[in-house]
Amino acid sequence: MQRKAQVRYSMAFKQQVVADLEGGRFGSILAAREHYGINGSETVRKWLCRFGRNHLIPKVVRVEKPDEADQIRQLKKQIRQLQEALGKTQLENVMNESFLQIACEQLGTDFEEFKKKWARCGPPVAAAIRAVGDWFVRGGWDVTSELLQAASPAASPSGG
Repeated sequence: MQRKAQVRYSMAFKQQVVADLEGGRFGSILAAREHYGINGSETVRKWLCRFGRNHLIPKVVRVEKPDEADQIRQLKKQIRQLQEALGKTQLENVMNESFLQIACEQLGTDFEEFKKKWARCGPPVAAAIRAVGDWFVRGGWDVTSELLQAASPAASPSGG
């Protein structure tokens, strides 16, 4: 792998570029870079700072309507709330899946097979499985088998 040659500029060269910018020979840093063949996008800016010519670096001024700042603040708040809600939902999903796994172990059912079998049944069964997990959270350990049997393929309206 060939390494790129690192270009070092002499102090006199740097001072010349800065002096040309300050004297108005170039209308922009980009024009000076192109004229002198300087590749680095920040090189000339660093020279201007080093030589105390910050006034030659263009400033970015953001102009916005008064309600834009509030809107940005509200959107950031909404993003934060959505991220928290997503995190909570993911945690609930992990908890529900863990509780379902415990229920499957108590019933002697293979958890992965149970998930595959019920994945085909869609949202109503998924809601029933979530209800089982919620029920576990409230401490209803002994009725779990009844809930799972009620949601079995033989009991479902689609028949599996």
